[in-house]
Amino acid sequence: MQARQPAVPFSGYQKFVIFILAITQFTVILDFMVMSPLGDMLMKSLSLKPQAFGFAVSAYAFSAGISGLLTAGFADRFDRKKLLLFFYCGFILGTIFCGMAQSYAVLVAARIITGLFGGVIGSISMAIITDMFALQQRGRVMGFIQMGFGGSQVLGVPIGLYLANLWSWEAPFWMVAGLSVAIAIAIALYLKPITAHLAVQRDKSAFEHLLHTVAKADYRVGFTATALLSIGGFMMMPFGSAFAINNLGITNHQLPMLFMVSGVSSLFIMPLIGKLSDKIDKFKIFAVASVWMMVMCVVYTNLTVTPLWLVMALNILMMMGIMSRMIPSSALTSAIPEMADRGAFMSINASLQQIAGGIAAAVAGTIVSQPSKGAPLVNYNVVGYVIVGISMLSIFTLWRVDQLTKKRMENKKVVIPEGEAVLSEGF
Repeated sequence: MQARQPAVPFSGYQKFVIFILAITQFTVILDFMVMSPLGDMLMKSLSLKPQAFGFAVSAYAFSAGISGLLTAGFADRFDRKKLLLFFYCGFILGTIFCGMAQSYAVLVAARIITGLFGGVIGSISMAIITDMFALQQRGRVMGFIQMGFGGSQVLGVPIGLYLANLWSWEAPFWMVAGLSVAIAIAIALYLKPITAHLAVQRDKSAFEHLLHTVAKADYRVGFTATALLSIGGFMMMPFGSAFAINNLGITNHQLPMLFMVSGVSSLFIMPLIGKLSDKIDKFKIFAVASVWMMVMCVVYTNLTVTPLWLVMALNILMMMGIMSRMIPSSALTSAIPEMADRGAFMSINASLQQIAGGIAAAVAGTIVSQPSKGAPLVNYNVVGYVIVGISMLSIFTLWRVDQLTKKRMENKKVVIPEGEAVLSEGF
């Protein structure tokens, strides 16, 4: 087992950065996550088939992926604070348009706009994290940042569903937009410029920088690992609420409680996994979590009508596997790019993540079917089996990422002064 490493403490400003990035991720994730619990409501309200709803979900992912590729060449040429603020403001406008949508076509167009801006925010945040935090800190940082996922389920999704049940399915989008405006103001006022990467740029043009980043074999290993992880994650999610209601017998009023319980478990699990991944081997945590998740996916997708308490318990167990994969994999992948390439690497990485997720959601929509409105979903268990196969491949690709990271750390012994957190050359 890898030797335990001393924890590198956070400064006061670093704690603020973690908070502002976590709350930003909370809104972006909530905007995407809320589509799943609204799935049954949207499918009935707009008379949508599973395939049409799957396309509405994947529209965000595809546009986010395209946006990331288009901006990758420019990602290291501007102050990261300005980039974050620009794309976050665009995300807010897209979310407002979602709240104004009154038809399926308009909703898809609004999701495309939201994806064009929202899909880049995660990569900018990752570049900021890599610039400001040592590798020995990033497991904990990722744990806190990923709490946005759990927080969206604990607070955002249940409140959003309550508002949707009270008014209409558009209400959650207005809630996200209102909260995001306040966060954007905080970013503009209190986040300091992040410009250290500008001093080490080598490429003459944005296109050359993009090609330079894609050409590196080590980077492509990281891209592949991220894409495979995303395919597995996106396949089950779009139809989660429809499966719970139509197959498991969960009611619309019980659905917020189901998401809240899963989210609360995530808030406890993620910081623990983050701390653990900073102390012991990150890949071992990922591998064990992947096997656990595969077992739970097969069990869950084969359920029929099930008591609410058991559905909650199985959701928590499945969430343990999912979260325990996300944190160590993100930390390991963040160590691959050099400082000059971080923005481009993270943008391309996020693009492939979104595009792979969009393909996964669209493919899941072709696998899953519903004979009639309100009838149980068919072939949802097939999605679970596909996830198992993809997860096996992801274990191998992340093992390669782990080997690359360890090799780089052996070749570049970096001494960290006490209290110092900013490292160069990817560490």
